[in-house]
Amino acid sequence: MQRHSRRSLLRASGAAAVAGLASLAGCDAVATVGLPEAPERGPAFPADPTGATSTFRGGLARRGYYPEHDTPAAPAAAWSRPVNTGDHTAAKASAVPLYPGRSTGEAAGVVVPGDDGRVRAFDAAGDRLWAAAVEPAERGVHGTPTVAGDTVYVGAYDGALYALDRATGERRWRVRLGDAVGSSPAYHDGRVYLAVEFAPYEGSLFAVDARTGVVEAEAPAPTDHPHSTPALAPAADRVVVGANDGDVYGFTLDLDRDRSWEVHTDGAVKGPVAVHDGAAFVGSWDRHLYRIDLRTGTVAWRHATGGKVMSGPAVDPRRGVVYVGSHDRRVHAVGVDGEPAWRSGTGGWITGCPSVVGDRVLVGSYDGHLYALDPESGDTFGDRAWSLELDGWVTASPRPVGDAVYVAERATETGPGAVYAVT
Repeated sequence: MQRHSRRSLLRASGAAAVAGLASLAGCDAVATVGLPEAPERGPAFPADPTGATSTFRGGLARRGYYPEHDTPAAPAAAWSRPVNTGDHTAAKASAVPLYPGRSTGEAAGVVVPGDDGRVRAFDAAGDRLWAAAVEPAERGVHGTPTVAGDTVYVGAYDGALYALDRATGERRWRVRLGDAVGSSPAYHDGRVYLAVEFAPYEGSLFAVDARTGVVEAEAPAPTDHPHSTPALAPAADRVVVGANDGDVYGFTLDLDRDRSWEVHTDGAVKGPVAVHDGAAFVGSWDRHLYRIDLRTGTVAWRHATGGKVMSGPAVDPRRGVVYVGSHDRRVHAVGVDGEPAWRSGTGGWITGCPSVVGDRVLVGSYDGHLYALDPESGDTFGDRAWSLELDGWVTASPRPVGDAVYVAERATETGPGAVYAVT
């Protein structure tokens, strides 16, 4: 008997809808899903989203590298706003600049989603500019938005990709691609790339027309939930993503399956990928950090940590060092050549990504602190080091915008998780 996947049922239901056929009964409400080729559009149709962009980890390479910014010498939370209410242990969405290319003064606004199912934009003073709700889903939004031109793109746990007006938050279009989205989108050359999950154990990587929401390409892999955020290396014609099946997948930008590679690890790959120097850097729940050749998929080296790696790596190109967190409660610094540099402990798991901000490495921990570490030694007590205690478990990637560093936390037993502006 032929097995029908959740993916094929979604596609079949969409085709039936277009053909005007009767819906498929008993398919867990699959028949309500339209074809991705026909997105649900709002009253405002998006302009061509060209120009400056802002995205998760600072760019398509996902390096988390911000050398042009400074970090505060005596940090304090200038303001905070609740955004997260769920107890899911995955890292939460991060803030990104609302105005790409303009991140100072009055233009230093940010957009940040929450697992309560709302996407919010704030100005530099913490005043809310707008809020937009996604369709009801148990875990709301975990992925970080991408802003391209005047449009905000974000995926949600209802399985859909949204395009929102940057100025108002008004929904421009929504296209349901699968059952859940836990990763962050990337914008490149008129397309939005997004990893999508299907129930129970499937996944796909999509390339969607950024203006219309129409699917232009799909790679019917990974074979298990791709919660990982893809990194793009346009010069190498590669997009790389991990999945819960323990594999790291390298595709061409047109998602040609015949020109792809797979690298297997012995644990789930849930964190984002970073690319640098012709290689992809990614962590696995098998307690290792990997360097993989972008062209061939060859593993150049793997570095052992003392715990699962859900964190995504930050790459400092000037120092030639990769920084990644682990469930062993440490930040590990490893040279791009695989030579260990240092490791520095915190009081809790590190599931979010470190960021290189100016002359410090910033990272959040489950011990409720945001840490600034010396990038050359990992020192937590030197002139370039500090820690700031917040209210919850700090699991988002720190992001500098204007004169502040923004970071979000997950909810705890005592209250919701907030996004903070640290100055």
